[in-house]
Amino acid sequence: MSGEQLYVSHAPADLELVQELFSTVKNFPFGVHIAHEEVESGRSRKRLEGRLSNSDVVVAVLTDASADSQWINQEIGYTLAKGIPVVPLYDDEDHRGGFIDDAEGVRINRQDLTKTIFDLLSRLRSELAPLGALSVPNWYIRFPCTIPDCDQPVTLEIEQSQRTLWKRSRHRKLLTTSCEECESTYYFEPGTIGYVRREDGFR
Repeated sequence: MSGEQLYVSHAPADLELVQELFSTVKNFPFGVHIAHEEVESGRSRKRLEGRLSNSDVVVAVLTDASADSQWINQEIGYTLAKGIPVVPLYDDEDHRGGFIDDAEGVRINRQDLTKTIFDLLSRLRSELAPLGALSVPNWYIRFPCTIPDCDQPVTLEIEQSQRTLWKRSRHRKLLTTSCEECESTYYFEPGTIGYVRREDGFR
């Protein structure tokens, strides 16, 4: 998994929600473009078409705020015409319809965004999985060690299935990885792959 492109289509009013839901996703080594404003000029439309055409997956955030958005509807239609999969991320079944009515999506649980993020990651892993019915893509996040004067790259490899990750999350068994240089250990929440804490090494 490296170099894939993800485009997030959403209403401007949902920007804060979208940023929260995709905060972890943006840590993975693929591009995430979150649309920030409506496109007005022809030049902007061309740039938007380029982003959509180069996307491997498009996530359409469907809420009350986006129900009447012509831009989201156009982005969905353009994406499907290009043969790019669309993952609906929706508040209510009523927000789905048309050509994505049967698309497997993720329901937004505003009372438990952790579960929503987990379900979103599950769908993305499925959409971006390599060929092979039983294969599980080896996902990872890479970041610089935050110990002063260390700055070595640290990698958290995610080889477990989504089911295993959710079980670990329910039992509060954190994922860990360590810096090879200073031996500091980093802990992550298995459901969202969100950073929890760091324990300093002894070097």
